[in-house]
Amino acid sequence: MASSTEILEPNLTSTTENEEVRGGSYESKLEDKMVGLGYNDDDKYPSGEFEFKVPSAWKSMVVKLRMLIAWQRVRKNSVLNIKLRGKISDQLKSHFSSGLSLPQICENFMKATYDPRISGVYLHIESLKCGWAKLEEIRRHILDFRKSGKFIVAYATQWHEKEYYLGCVCDELYTPPSAYFSLHGLTLQATFVRGVFDKVGVEPQVQRIGKYKSAGDSLIRKNMSEENREVLIKLLDDIYENWVDKVSQANGKKKEDIESFINEGVYQVEMLKEDGWITDIKYDDEVISMLKSRLGIAEKKKLPLVDYKKYSRVGKWTLGLSGGKDKIAVVRSSGSISRVKGSFFPPSSGIIAEEFIKKIRKVRESKSYKAVIIRIDSPGGDSLASDLMWREISLLAETKPVVASMSDMAASGGYYMAMAAQTIVSENLTITGSIGVFTVKFNLEKLYEKIGYNKEIISKGRFAELYSETRAFRQEEEKLFAEKAQNFYKQFRDKAASSRSMSVDEMEEIAQGRVWMGGDAASRGLVDAIGGFSRAVAIAKHKASIPSNKKSNIQKW
Repeated sequence: MASSTEILEPNLTSTTENEEVRGGSYESKLEDKMVGLGYNDDDKYPSGEFEFKVPSAWKSMVVKLRMLIAWQRVRKNSVLNIKLRGKISDQLKSHFSSGLSLPQICENFMKATYDPRISGVYLHIESLKCGWAKLEEIRRHILDFRKSGKFIVAYATQWHEKEYYLGCVCDELYTPPSAYFSLHGLTLQATFVRGVFDKVGVEPQVQRIGKYKSAGDSLIRKNMSEENREVLIKLLDDIYENWVDKVSQANGKKKEDIESFINEGVYQVEMLKEDGWITDIKYDDEVISMLKSRLGIAEKKKLPLVDYKKYSRVGKWTLGLSGGKDKIAVVRSSGSISRVKGSFFPPSSGIIAEEFIKKIRKVRESKSYKAVIIRIDSPGGDSLASDLMWREISLLAETKPVVASMSDMAASGGYYMAMAAQTIVSENLTITGSIGVFTVKFNLEKLYEKIGYNKEIISKGRFAELYSETRAFRQEEEKLFAEKAQNFYKQFRDKAASSRSMSVDEMEEIAQGRVWMGGDAASRGLVDAIGGFSRAVAIAKHKASIPSNKKSNIQKW
């Protein structure tokens, strides 16, 4: 079985359990740390913070005229119904695709903010499968929507910490008496399959460069390394402290009270109401009746709900939210990195370098765009593919401002792409960095013996059988295998050092395959600014000398 050099980071799964917080809000401690290290992005970059402006009479009239000719109709006094459940993609979805799209969720909130036909939002929240950075982006848009004065009511039937992180910033939060809920804390976990390999006769021969590069641990270890444990504890501390801090602000509770509630192991829904975690206990039909009453709709009539899919087809032009002559290109890239598309690859199966490079070249050659945003949500993947994309982004950055906006994860190959941009923006809890290398060859000799399979190889050349799966490495082969991995690590690290204006020794201190949360990455120079996509747009406009109060035309690739 041939080897491939990977710079892929393992999945980190969060469930429930609690971790101690050591005083002071997460954000304030992070800010203190950054200032102490001489880092303050507010002095250098625009915030991109949303400011609600009441439309003028003229603009309101223009919008009403546009709504008359728009093909997608929405009834007056409608309520936007968004159901957040399952996976949330960072890519745009077509009208015929299933699943949720982060950019479309955020755009719907923005449109609803200014849409005179929308009276409020009814948000259904169930179990979510996404990272904390995406949650932060949605949470920010909920808070921005509230600035309009319209209501946003949430209804949650099955929820844990992630779902509550969104629900607690809505005007009201309701849950049925039979709700499945769990607010018991957080965990991160890692799985190991070395014991399975030993039983079936498979020997993974791994080279990983960087003492914190844990991608190969699941293959060669039966338990967690001390280095990996150190990193996971730090990540968990950051996530937990941020959650407690933000929930404390939203609920107006002391952090000590929140932690006490978590550690009590509460399971009765009634306790949530008594302690002020939810607004009230209601079924969905009762919430709908309440909304009808609020909007002056007769009980016998239906509540005019417009669902997420339908509202996604409402154009921003209709609401006067698009326009502007200055174009900014947005190139989105999500998933594991491969060089070319395989025969059996499903659509949207990750970042295909060959396709990504074509887009970048078209954007570079076009004179229409004043700036470019590379949106990244990736754990890494193929090293060659990552380097080829890095090269194209670097060439693009020579012709126009390029901003990297990182979503849930920009680790290994994902960060390799980002570091080619002139400015890197991440959320506080974006998994960042992992500047390291992992490569593996599987020796299947014992497995073949067990199942009675035989393969004979005739070769010419000293290292012709380097990647043969029929036997273990010879000493000289193992040395070459290690040297190749070390060589790529040096390329990765040295390019990172150059792009971040550090010496190689300085970069080595924070590389070694270690992942950082966005806030810690910023304080160490791996990230320039903390924020979401709107901040990336504001920075791109600033770099391209587009006035902040002037509309720009965001072109999606």
